[in-house]
Amino acid sequence: MSCLTPFLSLSLSLSSSGVNTLSGSFPKSHSSQYSEFGATHTPLSVDQSPDSGLVSTPLPSRRFRFVSWNGLEQCDVTGDQLTCPRVREGPSEEELFLREGGDICLERGRRSRRSEEEGQRWEDRLQENWENCLELNLSYQDLGDPFQQENFLRILRRLIRVEKLQLVDNSLANLSSVLLPRVLNLHRNHLACLRQLPKLPAVEHLCLSENAVGSLGGLGALSNGPLRSLNLTRNPVTFTRDYRTRVFLCLPKLKILDGIPKLPEDSPPTRLQFPEGTRMCNIL
Repeated sequence: MSCLTPFLSLSLSLSSSGVNTLSGSFPKSHSSQYSEFGATHTPLSVDQSPDSGLVSTPLPSRRFRFVSWNGLEQCDVTGDQLTCPRVREGPSEEELFLREGGDICLERGRRSRRSEEEGQRWEDRLQENWENCLELNLSYQDLGDPFQQENFLRILRRLIRVEKLQLVDNSLANLSSVLLPRVLNLHRNHLACLRQLPKLPAVEHLCLSENAVGSLGGLGALSNGPLRSLNLTRNPVTFTRDYRTRVFLCLPKLKILDGIPKLPEDSPPTRLQFPEGTRMCNIL
């Protein structure tokens, strides 16, 4: 019996805190004005672990796991006031219901998501206010579903004034349909070709480290812009023969490649200059 005393006292202390571990209910003090957010909400459930025998209860904030900041009541914060917002879109109510019931129907969820986007309130679009953002960090969004990637691209298209943008580790594979700013960080994504880059007419600093770029095809599209630094470290293309020479030959305005300034040996060999009037004979 003495061995069970500490466990019993622990159970009593948990019950005295106001949480009923048997029923999974919370005291009224935990309720808030957002407790009835949306038409339906997931009831609290209690799961019994067969290994430890301990009871795990979902947190009260679990009902907000798919809610964006502008979906909260009495919230007037706009997108340009956020430095590092979470913009990943949650599943539709229909898809969420099917997932929790053990049946996944992605196609129906996509149709429901499209209809919800078409009917999105104009007030929500104004509150997002992405057009006025000057510096934004949209990294680590965990875009696991196609509708989340579509919504993410929708946001990127609205960033018409942003100058510095961080898009680290978002599993992005193709951004050719958007136009992005002067300073862009695409570290650790899934870009396999430079032709999948966004339109970058004014880019000055571009980071593409830890992607899957395998060739320099498409690099010439950046030659007309003011690009000064480019980072391609940990891409297969860096193993190309005369890699640095080829990059600087294609981008004559480039000053820094992979964190290393342009070196004399990075310049392509100059062709021999012959005096005027010199005749050459090619022997085949």
